[in-house]
Amino acid sequence: MIRAVLTDIEGTTSSIAFVTDTLFPYARMHLAAYVAAHAEAVAPLLAEVRAAEPGDPVATLLRWINEDRKATPLKTLQGMIWADGYADGTLKGHVYPDVAETLRRWHAGGVALYVYSSGSVAAQKLIFGHSELGDLTPLFSGYFDTTSGPKQDAASYARIAETIGLPPAQIVFLSDHAAEIAAAETAGLRACLVARDGGPGIASFRDIAIL
Repeated sequence: MIRAVLTDIEGTTSSIAFVTDTLFPYARMHLAAYVAAHAEAVAPLLAEVRAAEPGDPVATLLRWINEDRKATPLKTLQGMIWADGYADGTLKGHVYPDVAETLRRWHAGGVALYVYSSGSVAAQKLIFGHSELGDLTPLFSGYFDTTSGPKQDAASYARIAETIGLPPAQIVFLSDHAAEIAAAETAGLRACLVARDGGPGIASFRDIAIL
């Protein structure tokens, strides 16, 4: 019996192109000005960046954006920058229609919904809270990011299952990355590979049998 769904975002609930072609360029364009305007708030994040790579932290962060580096200080800062874009209406979160429809049905059926993405928890709430299909955040019971561990590490999923408070076998993880699926299954979770590009896997959330 599945009692909870844990879902990835990029390539799973939302288009990869939205992240790479809209969110990343927006963060890249506004990063230097945001850091300058919020020096005190971002100081701890810049210290983490300097600890990882000595030198100009802004230049490092810009390079990390280009590399799609899964670094917590970068993801946190990106979320802070995107918050401004969502607030003024420049950004609207992309969510596939089948995702919104199915998440609402699962939620109504008593299935607990959670997110696990490399993007910060704040960024996750923004994309679902300001989605093109409305505010979806009331559907979710919790959010997990890289502070829970790497997404290709089975221990991360075991840790999340413990936090959720359910046996791993009662949680299904949805992702477009086979290595993440393998890690979740190693931890004892059920898992389903999502293939939006027509490759092996499930093409739509409507095809996932939970209820």
